[in-house]
Amino acid sequence: MKWSREGRRERRGYHHGNLPEALVQAALKLIADKGPAGFTFAEAARSAGVSPAAPYRHYRDRDALMAEVARRGFERFAAGLARAWNDGDPDPLTAFHNVGRAYLAFARAEPAYYSAMFEAGLPPDMSAELARAADEAFAVLQRAAETICATLPKPGRPPAMMVSLHVWALSHGIASLFSRGDAARRKLPMTPEDLLEAGVLVYLRGLGLGGG
Repeated sequence: MKWSREGRRERRGYHHGNLPEALVQAALKLIADKGPAGFTFAEAARSAGVSPAAPYRHYRDRDALMAEVARRGFERFAAGLARAWNDGDPDPLTAFHNVGRAYLAFARAEPAYYSAMFEAGLPPDMSAELARAADEAFAVLQRAAETICATLPKPGRPPAMMVSLHVWALSHGIASLFSRGDAARRKLPMTPEDLLEAGVLVYLRGLGLGGG
């Protein structure tokens, strides 16, 4: 009788297309509770209310499920960064700082997605969809860096890719250490936003940008 009920539940979820979503939500909850490496594929299935075999209808293995979680995270991340950049309005420097604040805000608001994106140990090229979503997120920062660098004289102008990588590393480090919405967050005697803004200002002024 038990197996019959579970079978009906699985078939309902599969028929209505709910099983992939249920598995993603289960994975997010488990990531929040145990970290991106702290649970098995079978645990995700159990948390979603299906048998251990059911997830294989949609995901090859646990890494494939994690890749889907990470892809969704990068899409949300890219959208948030793009809104913050706002095509460089009201001015490129202000918009650039807004992108940094959006980076920190995402890490704070979506720690499970953030962990899946950056801490699950997934190869960046594991799937074309994941790689594309990650590239789109970084492309926002790269466009912002290109706009900022274009205001400098061509002689001695730094490569925009280098600037975007430097600012990404600074933003990611601060987000990972101080702007998380989970237990991994470290204490800081200032806000993460203030720390990031000060670091970016020092960096940009070293390039001849940002005033002062």
